[in-house]
Amino acid sequence: MAKNMIIGQSGGPTAVINASLAGALEYAFGCDEIDTVYGMVHGIQGLLEDNVINLTEHFAHKPSRLNRLSLTPAMFLGSCRFKLSQKEDEYEQIIKELKKYDISYFFYIGGNDSMDTVEKLSQYVAQNNIDIKVVGIPKTIDNDLMGIDHSPGFASAAKYVALAVRNVAYDTAIYNIKSVHIIEAMGRDAGWLAAASVLARDSENESPHLIYLPEVPFSIEKFISDIQRKLKEYNSVIVVVSEGIRDENGEYISARSDNVDKFGHKRLSGVGAYLQGVVEEKIGCKVRSLELSVLQRSAGHTASLTDITEAQNLGMIAVKAALNGESGVFSTLRRTSNSPYSVEYYTERVGVVANAEKTVPRHWINADGNDVTKEMLEYLKPLVRGVAQIPYRDGLPDYVNISHLDNRNQRYTEDEKI
Repeated sequence: MAKNMIIGQSGGPTAVINASLAGALEYAFGCDEIDTVYGMVHGIQGLLEDNVINLTEHFAHKPSRLNRLSLTPAMFLGSCRFKLSQKEDEYEQIIKELKKYDISYFFYIGGNDSMDTVEKLSQYVAQNNIDIKVVGIPKTIDNDLMGIDHSPGFASAAKYVALAVRNVAYDTAIYNIKSVHIIEAMGRDAGWLAAASVLARDSENESPHLIYLPEVPFSIEKFISDIQRKLKEYNSVIVVVSEGIRDENGEYISARSDNVDKFGHKRLSGVGAYLQGVVEEKIGCKVRSLELSVLQRSAGHTASLTDITEAQNLGMIAVKAALNGESGVFSTLRRTSNSPYSVEYYTERVGVVANAEKTVPRHWINADGNDVTKEMLEYLKPLVRGVAQIPYRDGLPDYVNISHLDNRNQRYTEDEKI
């Protein structure tokens, strides 16, 4: 007898998280073991509020719509920042909602904190002999997930960072004046995205000239010295910094220390702007800071085809694992070769990734702590290859409509919204 499944998305968006959703749906629609597929709108929090939609009605037997979904950035189902507590009634409410929709398979697409939800829920159903398989599907632009070679979403964000640096390099090269451009990339504790800026370099472009990651203590004095040295060699110096760079005492260079989110993470703001002021004061040349901010998260128009394909496959692998009786795991991949590039897919215990963090290996950062090594470049190169054939309308990408996430938008029917 066929059973129902439910899937949700959580945490920060990426350019390919919907590709994982599309991959999971495609596999589910082709299985006799699965009847109806539901979606949690705004993650586990939406489930607790009974905010659920029927994904089978909207995507089954509609390959063109499913393809558009896989090429649409951010989260079709919406997100939440909700951390499961240890309260018994919270789990009881979740199970009540799942039973209401006759759910036997539960999937959650997300990062570290989302995998914590997968681990807790899988443990609860196991301890209470509830027949629901709980499986995670990884994502994050930060590339800080343990148990996977690289996280879906990272490659596309890395590609965007590299493109931004190269474009800035061309823009600044036209002026015969001394200038410094500081580009701030996301990365609270792991500097993978800032490191990815090295992809902008080629035989004709040496930018970025300096790269600073949170894995190495940051010194203002050395930073100024590094720039002064580069200004002797170049008119325009381009610097990339992670938002989470910190000093030798472990203090963030720019953070509102009294402002934290519900997970206890300090809210970071404006390290690029702060360093701009430092350079203006210490050096006095023309200087600008550029914060890529959310632009690097959901740039679907520059998404890596490799990233999209792997995200889809990880969605499929997760559903296959659940149908094979696995629970408390997440779909993952390991690299088997750089040249030619290849990966293999498998599942891993979700405890490996839940609340853990993968940082840049120290030996992939140069001795001076202001650049990355050849090993980092070789790791990154295969991930950004390929260009997706994104549909366009009126000159702009034709993404799947997500107006159903706006509670004020009541004038559309469900079909029109999706």
